[in-house]
Amino acid sequence: MDPAVKKELVDDLDRFVRRRDYYKRVGKAWKRGYLLYGPPGTGKSSLIAAIANYLKFDIYDLELTSVSSNSQLRGLLVSTRNRSMLVIEDIDCSIELQNRPAGPGGCGQGTNDELTLSGLLNFIDGLCAFRVLASNYLCITDHDLFNEIDKLMLAVEVTPAQVAEELMKSEDTDIALQGLINFLRYRKL
Repeated sequence: MDPAVKKELVDDLDRFVRRRDYYKRVGKAWKRGYLLYGPPGTGKSSLIAAIANYLKFDIYDLELTSVSSNSQLRGLLVSTRNRSMLVIEDIDCSIELQNRPAGPGGCGQGTNDELTLSGLLNFIDGLCAFRVLASNYLCITDHDLFNEIDKLMLAVEVTPAQVAEELMKSEDTDIALQGLINFLRYRKL
């Protein structure tokens, strides 16, 4: 790798790790994405391993051919641990991702019976969003009710604004989280 590009990459990684609290303060998920491209044998996988080693992050290799629906993809992404890297190799040719459904109401996520490009992009973008909101509104990073909320959020489509509204209804963490659970259960019905 060109020494100047390597320095630029290392500086970017250091800045990313250093600014975790900044991401939390502005309400953004603490994540960083890179698009690596080039023919086989040019060092993409080696670079991924080097970055993971440098950051001391786990690596998750997502094989899109094994994912058949948006709901299955969402479940896989929610199960990844913090401080990890998600690697999707050959995204352009591993499967035929459908884009937004045609016709009225084709808003981009398709159904839970198919895997769509917009679903993939939305889930990656929204990964850890609930925890960012819980941290911002309730000043917590973990709670016994998080697992139940994660499961309900897999089954229900809600916006970050709706989640934030529920979290703001009480200053008591347990009451706020239980209120969110009740809201999600109601939406599921």
